[in-house]
Formats: sequence, C-alpha cells, structure tokens
Amino acid sequence: MATRLVQINMKAQDDTALGRFWAQALGWGVDSEGPGVTNLEPVGLAYPDPAAVCIDLIARPEPKTGKNRVHLDLATTSPAHQAELVARLKDLGATLADVGQGDVPWTVMADPEGNEFCVLEPRQVYGDTGPIAAVVVDCADPRAMARFWDGAMDWTLHEVADDHATLRSAAGVGPYLEFVRTPDTKSGWNRVHLDVAPYRGDDPAAEEARLLALGATDSGVDRSEISWVVLADPEGNEFCLLSPR
Repeated sequence: MATRLVQINMKAQDDTALGRFWAQALGWGVDSEGPGVTNLEPVGLAYPDPAAVCIDLIARPEPKTGKNRVHLDLATTSPAHQAELVARLKDLGATLADVGQGDVPWTVMADPEGNEFCVLEPRQVYGDTGPIAAVVVDCADPRAMARFWDGAMDWTLHEVADDHATLRSAAGVGPYLEFVRTPDTKSGWNRVHLDVAPYRGDDPAAEEARLLALGATDSGVDRSEISWVVLADPEGNEFCLLSPR
C-alpha cells in the first residue's frame, strides 16, 4: 500500500477570485464541486494523474497571518520567460514579496490573498514539470521529513541533504515535492497543505494505520461529517488522507 500526492489544499477568503487568479497563472481549467470550493486542474487531465498536482481552494473567513509553510515554485524556460511571467502575474493581481530572501535569481511574489510563491529562474531539472516546478514545504529537519514522506508515498526520493530533500512521482512526471530547512517555527494551522490519496481498492483504515506507524499523528479533527482523515506529519504539518482514487 502507498499514497501519492494528488493536490494541495489552499484556504481562501474568496475561493472563486483566488481560483481565477491561479487558473490564469497556470493556464488551467476551473471547476467546483460545491459552494465554497474551487477546483483547479490542467484541461483534459484525468484526475488523479501524476503529471500534475492539482489545487483545491476552500473558502474560509479567517485572513492569512504569517508566512505560509507550503508554497509553489513556478517553472520558467528562459530569462525572458521569467520576466514575462512576473509581469503577467503582476497584471493578474500578484505583488512582489520580501520574505528575507536577499539577492536571489528567483522572484518571490504573493498572490492576491498574500500567499507566497516563487517564479524560478530557468533550471534544467524543472524542464518537464509543467507550470508548477515544485511544491515546497518549510521544515526544521529535511532528512526526517524525507524519511516520513518517502515511506508515506510511492514517490521516488531524489536527493537528501541537511538543508533540503526532494521527491518526485515514480512516473518521472509532474512537479517535485521539496523540503527546505528554515528557521521559522510552525504556528497555528497551515493555510496551505498537502492532500494524499491511496490507490483504488486500498483499505483507507489500513493506510491510516500505516501512516500513523510511520510517525504521523491524528490532528483531532471531527470526522463525523467528512469522508477524509486529517493527519499531521512528524513536524505537525496537517495533511489530508483522501478516499482511494
């Protein structure tokens, strides 16, 4: 048994407006499974597909406070493409952001609700990822996080060091999942989190037990009205175990 990363969940004060921004930013399609939920995925994708990590935007009234511990890195193919993308994103409502990055070759931005993301300079490693180069998670111990997520998912572990770790779908397509050491500490619920799903035919209860044995913890969320399980990884980052897909 194993899970795989199928989407990220992003809270939004206005899921429709923020969904429109990200759909235009990525060139993806927009759908909705109900009020207060906006679903984004590449046009023509048969979800779930390892070629893309989709985005679910969920309406929540609370405003963003503090830097997100999960963010997106966007890929570019040339310096001109990077500059064009930054300009286009500004036209869509994004702003430049300062998270203490200093003088770096990538551009740090924030979407219309303040969620940080990076527009990367061209890097060969991200040449075939699609518009999202990586989903990046801040952490205190990348090696420990890599051990947990390598066991939790059937993705391939590509690189592990003291300051970063990288995984990617075993199919060798889609974005990377990266863990980067930062001095920041987690405070409150993550406004952006990972959603993983077992494969069709797997036993959800057995998969939950396996994740707990690997080091996940129960977040304590009431399950009476939801069909998924909210767990937390070894550093307390919430993630959802969805129904088998």
